[in-house]
Amino acid sequence: MAEALARLTYTRIAPRKARLVADAIRGKSVEEARMILRTSPKKGARLIKKLLDSAVANAEQKKNMDIANLYVKKIIVDGGTSLVRFKPRAMGRATIIRRRTSHIEIVLAEK
Repeated sequence: MAEALARLTYTRIAPRKARLVADAIRGKSVEEARMILRTSPKKGARLIKKLLDSAVANAEQKKNMDIANLYVKKIIVDGGTSLVRFKPRAMGRATIIRRRTSHIEIVLAEK
């Protein structure tokens, strides 16, 4: 069974927020997933839609895959490195602000 893979690494979105969008399209057909991502107002939806289109393009490069029968077999959102920033607080103290990044991987397969 042939699979198509696409990865997006070190993207500036918290994994927790990206997982909300990823859970919505897991197991869906590509056309249904595109519809969900197009109508979602979240930032993660825009990023994952571009990644989904990239995975479909990778599947087109493999001549043995039928694009009409593709579905989202697996989508994984892992945490990447955190950018650490400091914010000044009262009485000379500082608070750490973690700007989180994500690694997103999507696998498409044929039904």
